[in-house]
Amino acid sequence: MQNLPFWLAVTLAAITACKPGNELPEGVQRTGTVRSGTLDEISGIQSGMLNPGAWFVHNDSGAAVVHAIGEDGSDLGAFRVSGAGNRDWEDLAAVPTAGGPVLVIGDIGDNDARRKHVTLYFVREPEPGRDGRFSGTENLLHRLRLTYPDGARDSEALAYDAGSGDLLIISKRDVPPRLYRIPLERALSVDRAELEALGTIRPLRPATRRDLVTFGQREAPWISQPTGMDIDRDGHRAAVITYRSTYLFSRNRGESWQTAFGREPLEIEGPPGPKEEAVGFSPGGDFVLATSEGLGAAVYRLATGTTEN
Repeated sequence: MQNLPFWLAVTLAAITACKPGNELPEGVQRTGTVRSGTLDEISGIQSGMLNPGAWFVHNDSGAAVVHAIGEDGSDLGAFRVSGAGNRDWEDLAAVPTAGGPVLVIGDIGDNDARRKHVTLYFVREPEPGRDGRFSGTENLLHRLRLTYPDGARDSEALAYDAGSGDLLIISKRDVPPRLYRIPLERALSVDRAELEALGTIRPLRPATRRDLVTFGQREAPWISQPTGMDIDRDGHRAAVITYRSTYLFSRNRGESWQTAFGREPLEIEGPPGPKEEAVGFSPGGDFVLATSEGLGAAVYRLATGTTEN
């Protein structure tokens, strides 16, 4: 990717967000612009468990670095993950452990479905310095190499379910997308494992004629592929994002995610960024934050309301 000067990228992003046809749907609010000049391919976002005002994000390739931004896209610093590599980081989850909150980085991208294994990196969630910024290096806590029971898959959606204690992955290019899991306890105790296949999720709405006009003939076929996922901290709702829409799935008490993902979700057509690949619930679960690839990417807040379970 050829990087534009940061000031120009921010200007172009603002113009794009204001184009006719990019009106915000009800419940969607633009909160700001990603201010870091090194975040040009954000592919995952996760609200901090130890730091509720921070949102951790990462690029999908390059250095093994986790950045922190505010809800408005402000730059809160970054830290390097020692012992990790960044082949194709695609999503981020946060999990509780006896030693404190841990971030799980999903190096799970595999465009050509050729990787012998994908990798999850576990690193403790750090605290910022006195200036409120993150910096320095965090040592890798654990590395897990994963394989799929049905062959290599390209995936960009990873989440932790507090209800079951499972890490969940949704495949990207399968139609319908496939759902996999590994219990967190097992993920932290072994170096290699095979994911368990749980079946498929409800097919996401395919491209329409209007989408062909909006996204173009080349991009339209990909707009229903899952590019990010998160589950709220109560384990009641999941958000799955694509290039066109954000989908909210609700799970009833005592129900499995396999069942919940089989029902029709609430679809929010937006936010109107170019390539959304990151979605994460707020600590309270009343909204999700979403952003996309590109320097100076817009940050959007999507209201999710509350649920009774």
